[in-house]
This record gives sequence, structure tokens and C-alpha cells, in this order.
Amino acid sequence: MNILIASPIYSGAIEKLRENHDVICAFDGSQEELCSTIADREVLVFRSGIQVTADVLSCAPNLRLIVRAGSGIDNIDVAQVEKQQIKLIRVAEPGAKAVAEMSFALMLALSRNLMEADRLLRQGHWAKHELTGHLLNGKVLGILGLGSIGTLTGERGVAWGMDVLGCVGNPTQEKADGLAAKGIRLCEMSEVLRMSDYLSISVPLNSNTRNLIDSEAIAVMKPGVCLVNLARGGVVDEVALYQALISGHISGAGMDVHADEGEGKISPLAELPNTILTPHIGASTIDSQREIGKIVIDAIES
Repeated sequence: MNILIASPIYSGAIEKLRENHDVICAFDGSQEELCSTIADREVLVFRSGIQVTADVLSCAPNLRLIVRAGSGIDNIDVAQVEKQQIKLIRVAEPGAKAVAEMSFALMLALSRNLMEADRLLRQGHWAKHELTGHLLNGKVLGILGLGSIGTLTGERGVAWGMDVLGCVGNPTQEKADGLAAKGIRLCEMSEVLRMSDYLSISVPLNSNTRNLIDSEAIAVMKPGVCLVNLARGGVVDEVALYQALISGHISGAGMDVHADEGEGKISPLAELPNTILTPHIGASTIDSQREIGKIVIDAIES
């Protein structure tokens, strides 16, 4: 088959696919480059960072299969996919585990002032009696979006001894019962915002969730809340977040995703000491990417 791999995936998977298929790797190309390279392709494999628009898809009359090597589909024109009757497969679960773990990396780093401790020690300053922090144990972990990532995050919060609650877009009793069995309470979003000591965001980006966390939502939050976003940058109003971080209403923020991402982009939060900013690496563990690569191969071979 003719395959276009438009984003970096596990190198071993690429090598395996090349044994039996015609594989082109054109990572993170422009719209023009995508339109050119996809023209004769039957399979497209991609992650975040590129936009699979209707124009791109219309340039691929032979396209039969699209494999999203991750969770979100906000960067693909799903209506055009359906129009061209292309099969779409999402490979969400392996990356979900990595993202859930990273949410705790950010929460712990913020709670224990690890960035500041590291900075001072590198300068030769032994700040043992100046730095303090908070436990996660016994705190309320609120999760916006209890899908695969949010549920895994909640399960880990339960294991840490946190009181875990969260919300979903379409709550049902069946969903509530399933989460309760895992130790997670299903609540209204307003209660999640109001009760959380730590707030983890894992909703998809769409018209309903864009700027979901704005000044009004922040005003509902408990003073001193710690926020981590590993969903999409557009879910959080970064201007409102900046003001809340300056005032201390939000004590710290860990942001793996940003409203404006890519090489040369500087977050408006970069000047603040109570933030941790990472370049959309939540799912980028060797283990998860190896597992995703295997599933991509299986999907194509089937």
C-alpha cells in the first residue's frame, strides 16, 4: 500500500511498514506539502501538529484509511472524511496512559516547587529551610473530561489517596456507576471547579470547550487551586489564566498544550515563576509510542 506518515511515530514501526509497503515520511509539513505528498497515498498516519483539512483530503482520491496516532481529532475535517468514505482509526489508549502520568508529574512539580528548588541549587543556594510545598494525598482532584485520559488520571488520583471527582459532557447513570466503582464521583462542572484543589483538564477541543476555562470559570475555583492542562491549548483562556496566576487565585499552572504552538512560539505565561511549560509531550514516552506503532501496523495490515 502507499502510505504517508505525516508526523513522527516510533521508528521501528516505520521500518516494519517499509518491508511491505511504499512509505513516504513527510513530518509536520505545510498544507501545500501535504497536498503534494498525499496525492497517490492510500493510508495517512499522523499525530497532532498538522491540519488534515478538507483541501488536503480532496487531494487524495485513493485514500482509504486514516490512522490518528493519538487521541484528539480536532485537527482533522471529520465531515470530509465521512464524505470520502475513508476509514478513521484513533489510537488513544497507549498515549492516554502517558498523559495521565504526566499530569501527576506536573502536579507534583508544582506542589513541591521543584523548578525553583532546582534553579536555586544550581546557583549554589541551599534553600532547604526556605522552600515548602503541599501533599497530593488528601486533596481534591477535579477532572474536566472523564474520557480515557481523564479516567486514567482519576484512577491514579485514587491510588494517591486523593478525593477524585469529575464531569463529562453527557452524564448518565451508567457512566456514574462505572466511575464510582473506580472511586471517582461524577459531578456537575460547577462543583468540580468549586471543590478542586488540583484541576486536571482532559476534554477535547471543539466549539463547546473552546475557552472553557475563562475568567468566569476561574472565579468559581477555590483560591490557591493548581491547574494542569494536557488537553488542548484552546480550552484555556491564557489571558484569564495569566491574570489569575498573577493574583494568586490560581497558585500554579502546568501547561503541556498552548493556544499557539510550534518552533519559535513563546507562551504569554513564560515570564511567570509559578508555571511549568512543556512542548506538548504528554504522550511522548518511548513505551507509549512503541505501543502506538504496533497498533498502527496492525491497523494497516488488517
